[in-house]
Amino acid sequence: METSPIAIRKEDNETSGQYVASDGDGTHAGKLTWTLRNGARDAEHTIVAPDMRGKGIAAKLVDTLIDDARDKGFKIIPSCSYVAKQFDRHPEWEDLRA
Repeated sequence: METSPIAIRKEDNETSGQYVASDGDGTHAGKLTWTLRNGARDAEHTIVAPDMRGKGIAAKLVDTLIDDARDKGFKIIPSCSYVAKQFDRHPEWEDLRA
């Protein structure tokens, strides 16, 4: 059985924001929230809907944050335990850690 593709929408108001995941039908799947702290984005929470867990949604949210950091030149504070674990698994991201 094929799963619907996951789309990530970015919401940003300069001092805080979130990455919101939804499936192909527009159903909310999860989000990663951040707050600007000392010029870096503090990744505070990653939340995935219970019925959407195990589908790689949290990883896709973090990957989008990482891509944005590379494109826009900001650093990340991995306060969220999931984001911190992903940083530990990806030493190539160390240059993005605040």
